[in-house]
Amino acid sequence: MAELVFWCAALMLVHTYFLYPVVLFALDGVVQVLHNVRYMRSGASRRRAGQQASELPRVSLVVAAYNEASCIEEKLRNSLALDYPERRFEVLIGSDGSTDGTDELVEQCTDERVRLSAAPRGGKTSVLNRCIPMAKGDIVLLSDANTMIEPEAVKRLVRHFEDPEVGAVCGRLRLFNPTKAEYEESTYWTYESLIKFYEGKRGAVVGANGGLYAIRRSLFNALPPATIVDDFVIPLRILEKGYKVVYEPEAVAHEETTEDYGKEFGRRARIAAGNFQSLRMVPGLLSPLSGFPAFAFWSHKLLRWCAPALMALALVANLFLLNSPLYKLMLAGQVLFYGLAYLGKKGTLKGTARKVASVAYYFVTMNLAIVVGFWRFLRNTQRAAWDRTARVPSST
Repeated sequence: MAELVFWCAALMLVHTYFLYPVVLFALDGVVQVLHNVRYMRSGASRRRAGQQASELPRVSLVVAAYNEASCIEEKLRNSLALDYPERRFEVLIGSDGSTDGTDELVEQCTDERVRLSAAPRGGKTSVLNRCIPMAKGDIVLLSDANTMIEPEAVKRLVRHFEDPEVGAVCGRLRLFNPTKAEYEESTYWTYESLIKFYEGKRGAVVGANGGLYAIRRSLFNALPPATIVDDFVIPLRILEKGYKVVYEPEAVAHEETTEDYGKEFGRRARIAAGNFQSLRMVPGLLSPLSGFPAFAFWSHKLLRWCAPALMALALVANLFLLNSPLYKLMLAGQVLFYGLAYLGKKGTLKGTARKVASVAYYFVTMNLAIVVGFWRFLRNTQRAAWDRTARVPSST
């Protein structure tokens, strides 16, 4: 029984972190080969690169803001400088009971494309439920106040909506740290972006990042008021309806990370609680009958959320199997990994060893945050309203 538990836990961990990306890569290769064969047989002409629709759709950029006085002016300048026809673009700032002068700064903007929708504090979900239906654009672009978007990003996102089967498009968020060129999240973030890239080729990106993604306004349904991770639930609901959710790596936005690891851990725990909460909002994706989207959801998300339990099961089961050299080696590997994570926390190593230990520490703390988030979910103690993360003021 211990052996069965060990290998089941180990294989599920290996699948979610290693085999699933390999499956995506292999599947993409097979699809490319089949596509090339069909292309050669049909003699069909390729669509010209860069071909555009005769008229770009109206786009509404919706930004939920709570006490963002330190960055809202920069966000407005960035938004109004985006390369998109002025008459087909608007910026809608949804203030969630801001008390630091955010509303006044938005009202001082004289550009007619900018609108302010202010209401008492109710959480980001209340802002989206209020602002998305009142948006004038057929396409709603969602972003955070502290996220700066590159000029060409909107056009690169919008071009995918020429396909009527596409319901949402996720952009690429690049994280940076003003005081540290390399940090733990960068390695994991690159890995996650690669998975999104290959999921996007199958039209099944499992969740977006609130920093930059676009949806068809007609596909938005009001979220339950207590929704914690709206940027996860909104694309999943669109995917559940049978529409494609794709990834556009050339639509880039930039967001600063925080040096406050306590707040960062709290953010991860909040997201984890919201992830577990989301299960009842997208029941269709739990069914194998949903095809590849269900496979992606289980492989990329559900097994990840089970990772802390699987890691614990593998370790405990391993302790009952020490009569074999193989299992002694397995146990030694686990102990070494957790030891590296501890050294990563202490920061005593140098060079490459420090980087490896830092990644191990990030991985362990990420999974501890899942445990905390699950506990909050069970006790229903995670608030839906968010608190902004304090960041170093911009030098520009």
